[in-house]
Amino acid sequence: MFMQRFQLLLSLLFTTLFFGIFTENTHAQTYDEALYGALEYRLIGPFRGGRSAAVTGVPGKPNLYYFGSTGGGIWETKDGGRSWKNISDGFFGGSIGAIEVAKSDPNVIYVGGGEKTVRGNVSSGYGMWKSEDAGKTWTEAGLKDSRHVPRIAVHPTDYNTVYAAVMGNIYKPTQERGVYKSTDGGKTWRKTLFANENAGAVDLIMDPNNPRVLYASTWNVRRTPYSLSSGGDGSALWKSTDSGETWKEISKNKGFAEGTLGIIGVTVSPANSDRVWAIVENKEEGGVYRSDDGGETWNLINSERKLRQRAWYYTRIYADTKDEDVMYVLNVRYHKSTDGGKTYETYNAPHGDHHDLWISPEDPDRMIIGDDGGAQVSYDGGETWSTYHNQPTSQFYRVTTDNSFPYKIYAAQQDNSTVRIPHRTEGWSISEDDWESTAGGESAHIAVDPENPDIVYGGSYDGFLTRYNHDKNTVRSISVWPDNPMGHGAEDMKYRFQWNFPIFFSPHNPDKLYTASNHLHVTTNEGESWEVISPDLTRDDPEKQKSSGGPITQDNTSVEYYCTIFAAAESPIKEGVLWTGSDDGLVHVSQDGGKNWENVTPKGMPEWMMINSVEPSVFDAGTCYIAGTKYKTGDFAPYLYKTSDYGKTWKKITNGIGSEHFTRVVREDPKRKGLLYAGTETGMYISYDDGANWKPFQLNLPIVPITDLALKDNNLIVATQGRSLWIIDDLSVIHQLAAANTKENFLFKPKDTYRMGGASRSGSLTSGTNHPSGVMTYFNLKNPDEKKISLSYLNSRGDTIQKFSTKKNAEKNIKEFKVEQGANYHTWNMRGKDAERLDGMILWWASTDAPQAVPGQYKVVLEVEGETPLMQNFNIVPDKNAETDVAGMQKQFDFITDVNKTVDKAHNSIKNIRKINAQLAAFQKQYKDDEGVKELVEKAKNLSEQFSEIEKALYQTQNKSGQDPLNFPIRLTNKLAHLNSLVSMDDFPPTQQDIAVKNELTQQVNAELVKFDTLVSEEIKAFNDAFNNKQLNYLIVEDK
Repeated sequence: MFMQRFQLLLSLLFTTLFFGIFTENTHAQTYDEALYGALEYRLIGPFRGGRSAAVTGVPGKPNLYYFGSTGGGIWETKDGGRSWKNISDGFFGGSIGAIEVAKSDPNVIYVGGGEKTVRGNVSSGYGMWKSEDAGKTWTEAGLKDSRHVPRIAVHPTDYNTVYAAVMGNIYKPTQERGVYKSTDGGKTWRKTLFANENAGAVDLIMDPNNPRVLYASTWNVRRTPYSLSSGGDGSALWKSTDSGETWKEISKNKGFAEGTLGIIGVTVSPANSDRVWAIVENKEEGGVYRSDDGGETWNLINSERKLRQRAWYYTRIYADTKDEDVMYVLNVRYHKSTDGGKTYETYNAPHGDHHDLWISPEDPDRMIIGDDGGAQVSYDGGETWSTYHNQPTSQFYRVTTDNSFPYKIYAAQQDNSTVRIPHRTEGWSISEDDWESTAGGESAHIAVDPENPDIVYGGSYDGFLTRYNHDKNTVRSISVWPDNPMGHGAEDMKYRFQWNFPIFFSPHNPDKLYTASNHLHVTTNEGESWEVISPDLTRDDPEKQKSSGGPITQDNTSVEYYCTIFAAAESPIKEGVLWTGSDDGLVHVSQDGGKNWENVTPKGMPEWMMINSVEPSVFDAGTCYIAGTKYKTGDFAPYLYKTSDYGKTWKKITNGIGSEHFTRVVREDPKRKGLLYAGTETGMYISYDDGANWKPFQLNLPIVPITDLALKDNNLIVATQGRSLWIIDDLSVIHQLAAANTKENFLFKPKDTYRMGGASRSGSLTSGTNHPSGVMTYFNLKNPDEKKISLSYLNSRGDTIQKFSTKKNAEKNIKEFKVEQGANYHTWNMRGKDAERLDGMILWWASTDAPQAVPGQYKVVLEVEGETPLMQNFNIVPDKNAETDVAGMQKQFDFITDVNKTVDKAHNSIKNIRKINAQLAAFQKQYKDDEGVKELVEKAKNLSEQFSEIEKALYQTQNKSGQDPLNFPIRLTNKLAHLNSLVSMDDFPPTQQDIAVKNELTQQVNAELVKFDTLVSEEIKAFNDAFNNKQLNYLIVEDK
């Protein structure tokens, strides 16, 4: 064994010397997820929908709808859009381009991955999926390399015959595009329409009256890191009359637009199959075309820009299901025509930028629309719509935190506002009431003043930068160079600011704020003025700085602005060490605050890499990690690199990450050297050995693109592109894995627990999950079956405050809890035994809860039957916002404890009174006609009345429902328990008047309890003696 360890050390030494990298605990390698499987990501929201390009309803089921999120999988509502539930988790996720329910069997659903809306943050999909039980379970249905499937058509009487419009890889030429057909439910597919290697199928519709007839459009579209091109060879409109076996181009027919075509949307009227509409992107003759002979001839009937602006992002057209003159065109707003498409009225859904529409075949007033805010349902033809503020499908670019308490999370939501949201509240959940917009716009990096979290800086496209003061509700533009470039290519800009340009504070100087264009800029006066502190740190290739959009429609919003600094940061441990990474693949470092710069781009790294994140180490000034992507050139591989010598040498660190799980972000754990987290296009990864090896860190996180990560107070915050924000609340579990790895049973040391309110309940369909209010306790068990397992929480003196066990014992204040093999999690609410309550008890604004434990050191003990107990110390710490000190909290604790002691005694006495009265009543009933014991019967009646008077003085017995106390005045224990509610409202000690009222009420309660004791000790004893004298059945009375 010694030799093995020695050889291992030699091997590690060689590795360290060879790569020039020192890592702590590199021999740890990895840990089985079973050790930490009780950890969970917590969805905090916001519940504010992100983009959807695929929606559908179900004929004959007016409350059932589905939508596909562009990043967040498939969602279902059974209540007409009031709430939504994900139904693809556990099977697939990511970007959804199409969803179709079979008309012949609504249990059969087909889904195509990869949206048609090919904006700068577009994600590809994972082929076709199929469900045969209305979304309960899913199976893969082929076309794994399709990348983008924007339309599906299913035969109306044979759900095994299905067609898929495949756009294919939007970044490079490929043969995997066109229209595909399956006749065996997706087991096999045949390509029946292929335009060329650059043009895929973007729209597809089946004639509702004749399934042999289909229309499809193909589109030559290409996205690169620096451009979008819409239109060109292969863009065309097609028709099949033989069930998709052969196709004829109909975009060359008489009357159709001539010249270069772009994206085309097509629809056919269910009320008249000869009536076909197409919306066409074309420079000179673009607009809405109509054919009244099934596509043989065409007429341009409307060319308004509002219908076809930014064509690549919209260009969808829909026919009413009953009226051949009614149809819709989707764009920023949606447009309705009632004269066959000649003229349009314009309407708004709750969100703009519309991408898909489903109209019920039996009721055209019933519809669902998909847009950049998710999905909304209407039952009145669009007069009113359901909300999108119930869909946790937000897409975020970046995430950061502030230094407030509880700290807030800041992120910018695609096609919505920025948001700041507390990571925990003192309520039951994290709802819309808890978050608010902040500085910047949809594409922002955000930086929060380290000394004042109400001062926030946020960016937006075109280099727009603002300072927002939440306290004063003021906003100021502080853009580096406020020359609005909208519509211009990057070649026209003084400074090239990317859509998602960096903003960050120096970790050493809270007055120093950086931002980046193709240069690095700094301000020390809140943006009043800016200094350029670098040369151009990009490749500055003029060929990649031209107007974007393609041959027909230009589209310049700064998304395609290229040769820019895309990520930058300053070393957290050495002031003046600055790192930058550009979107065209260069890495630079300055060790003197920007006076001098060195190009340290990793040798061997593929050129034109987008450096998406830069992470200087918190342990070593010369160490830095970078994450890069090349997916916009068709390379989906992960790229992570590490240097430990200021960039002189680099090592690629991607072993264990999936071959197409491209990486957007890598972050270092500030508490454990060598512990890294990476966010990829499909989810999370973790490395325990400084990147030498990676393993999935997905846990309960859905399959979704990860865009950014932040670490704060042993929390891991995850920004996603399609599933909002998630957080792991306790990374100290990960920090303790080395100790847990060799133990069959292990108790993790709980993190510090704040003494504050709040509660956590998961599973809400409308609000985020809150942080638990209590001591989060993780422990691992091996073979716990049939064993008694207990978890006890003790004070510093060793007194048990609360005990939980697999074997409940209410008399000993032992509560039941459940355990399982492997990783377990339990939360203690920091309270001991509550005061006794009565069955059916009605109290008005009163609490019998035990007080929260006072800040200090505590112990938790895990006992496994037959084994040595395990113990860990932990701390309960004051709420940082508390206005009282620990001594005041102790006074509160003592006060509530004293109140509960009296209430507990009174309620237990009432329980005994009820038992005594029951026996006295039984005695009276049994001997009511016995003249020999008439005197005793009368005595029993009098005793019962006296006991009842005591009970009525202590508790209002007439209260049977919640608002009865308004009619029947509350009594002593309710009044006393009300003081518990008042004093426990926050951390404050009781007031003098609280104490005075408590003393008065306690005196009155005790007076009644003295009466009770006297009756039991004297009257009941005399009653029992009389029993004995008459040799009757002995009356058993339970003492208090």
